[in-house]
Amino acid sequence: MLSKVISSAVTGIDAYLVDVEVDVAARGLPFFSTVGLPDTAVKESKDRVRAALKNNGFDFPLKQIVINLAPANVKKEGSAFDLPIAIGIIAAEGLLEPKGFEGFMVIGELSLDGRIKPVRGALSMAVAARDAGLKGMILPYDNAREAAVVGGIDIYGAKDLVEVVEFFRGGDGLTPLKLDVSRIFRENAVYSEDFSEVKGQEHVKRAIEIAAAGGHNILMIGPPGSGKTMLARRLITILPEMGFDEAIETTKVHSVLGLIPPDRPLVSARPFRSPHHTISDAGLIGGGANPKPGEVSLSHNGVLFLDELPEFHRNALEVLRQPLEDLQVTISRAMASVTYPASFMLVAAMNPCPCGFYTDPTHQCTCTPLQIQRYRARVSGPLLDRIDIHVEVPSVRYRELAGDYAGEPSIRIRKRVNEARAVQMDRLKKDGAYCNSQMKPRHLKKFCSVDDETSSLLENAVERLGLSARAYNRILKVARTIADLDSREKIGVVDVAEAIQYRSLDRKLH
Repeated sequence: MLSKVISSAVTGIDAYLVDVEVDVAARGLPFFSTVGLPDTAVKESKDRVRAALKNNGFDFPLKQIVINLAPANVKKEGSAFDLPIAIGIIAAEGLLEPKGFEGFMVIGELSLDGRIKPVRGALSMAVAARDAGLKGMILPYDNAREAAVVGGIDIYGAKDLVEVVEFFRGGDGLTPLKLDVSRIFRENAVYSEDFSEVKGQEHVKRAIEIAAAGGHNILMIGPPGSGKTMLARRLITILPEMGFDEAIETTKVHSVLGLIPPDRPLVSARPFRSPHHTISDAGLIGGGANPKPGEVSLSHNGVLFLDELPEFHRNALEVLRQPLEDLQVTISRAMASVTYPASFMLVAAMNPCPCGFYTDPTHQCTCTPLQIQRYRARVSGPLLDRIDIHVEVPSVRYRELAGDYAGEPSIRIRKRVNEARAVQMDRLKKDGAYCNSQMKPRHLKKFCSVDDETSSLLENAVERLGLSARAYNRILKVARTIADLDSREKIGVVDVAEAIQYRSLDRKLH
C-alpha cells in the first residue's frame, strides 16, 4: 500500500516542501530502501524508526519498504524525516487513514523509545508550510514556540510518536499553540549593556554614533585596556530597533544551526558575534560539505566584532570583502549553490603595534618601525578601504575612571540615530537602500555634492594621504551621515574635515 506524508527540508535559510512517499509491498524478500538523494543521517532513520515503532506497540512490517523523498533531485540531510517516515509506514499498513494527516506538515527526529527530539530549521519550515497553504504543522514540542511566531498556521508540538498517531486518528491530545508574538518581541529586545557605563572616550563615542547612524564599518586602534571591546559591545544598544521582518530573517539563520532555545523563540535583539581570531575562513564565511552559515550570517542585522584584527588568518580576512560589498554570501558546491544573508556592521579592534603601546604616553613602546609596519600590513589595504571609520582609542585617565560622571545613556543616543536613519531611508527608499553606507556612486553624485571650498579640502586630503577611490567615496558617505546627524541638508567643510579625521590609519601610513 502507498501513503504520502508532507514534510520539509532546508536549503540555505529557506525551506521547501518534501513529499515522503512510503510504499509497503508483501512480495519478495523484505528490505528497506530510501531514495531521493538522502544523506547518511536520513539513511540511518530506518533503524530509529524500526526501534521507535517496536517500542511503542506497533509492528514493523517485514516487507519490501521503499521511501521516496520528492523532489528526488535535491539532496536531503538531517534527521527531521524520522517522524513522517514512521507515520507513512503506519498509514501504509492500514493503521491510519490518509485523510487524517492531509494538509499537515510533519517533521521530527525519533529516539528509540518514540520520543520526538528537536530539529533544526523549524522556523523556516513553518514559513514554507504557511506559504503553501497547509492547515497545520506537527513538530517536536521543543520547536513549537519557535515555529509559532510565524502565524497564519496551526502549530502542534508533540512529545512522542503515540501522541501524533492518536491525534491523526481523531484524538484530542494535541492543541494548537498560541503565542503573544508582540510580547515576546518586546521581552527579547533587551540589552544588558548601556553606553552610560563607559567613562571618558567622548570622541570615540562620537565616532561610534556616526557609525551606527550611517551603518558604517568602524575600526578602533588603541592600547590594551583602553575600552575597545567595551565600546564595541554597546554599539548594538544604539542601533535602531529591529523590525519584525528583520527578526524573522535573523531567527531563520540561527534556526538552521539549531541555536534557538525554547524559551527565546525569536531573535529580536540585534545579534553581536565576536569570533576568536583562530577561526577559519569557513567558520567566518560559512561552508562545509553541506554548506552551513558562518559568523557573518549569524551577525545578520547586527554586529560582527573582530578583536585583535591583525591576528586573524589572512585568508579569513580577505573573504570578508565580498559580504561587505554584497551584504550576502554565496557558497558554491558541486551539488548546489547556497546564498546566506550577511548584512552586518563590521566593528574591528587592533593594537597600534605588536606590544600595544605605540600611542600610549604612559607606557614605552618596544617595537621597531619595521615591526610596526609588518604588524599593520597583516590587514590588507583593500579591506581597510572597506572600513569607513578608523578611530584611535587612547587609554582612559584615572580621573575619568574614578569620577562620578555617568556617560550619556544608550536610549538618548539611539534617538538621534533613529532620526538620522529616518532621513536616510526617506532619501534612499526608492533604490532599496536604508542607510548611507549602502549608497552607490550615483547616490554620491546626487546627495553628496560639495561646494568649491569643501572640494579643495577633499583634493588636498586625497593627494597627501594617497587615498584610493573607494576611500574617497567612504569619506563622502561618512560626511553625509555627520550632516544628517546635525540636521544639515548640505555637506559642509566641517563635515568633510571630521570625516577625514576618521581615516586614522591612512594618516599613519603616509
